[in-house]
Amino acid sequence: MKLITTPNLDRHDAFYAELLEAHRGLSEAESQALNARLILILANHVGDLDTLREALALASEG
Repeated sequence: MKLITTPNLDRHDAFYAELLEAHRGLSEAESQALNARLILILANHVGDLDTLREALALASEG
């Protein structure tokens, strides 16, 4: 499976606003823990190790 890297998120501004709101009032450690949980939930949803490896490689490129 080839990772989709072109814009593909419906209502991306709304998601970004909700993501920011989820972090509001959290300490840095709490915010990092929220991000880690979100990543693991989404990785479980994707469910394909090759796709997740591709995403890790892209994210590591910065």
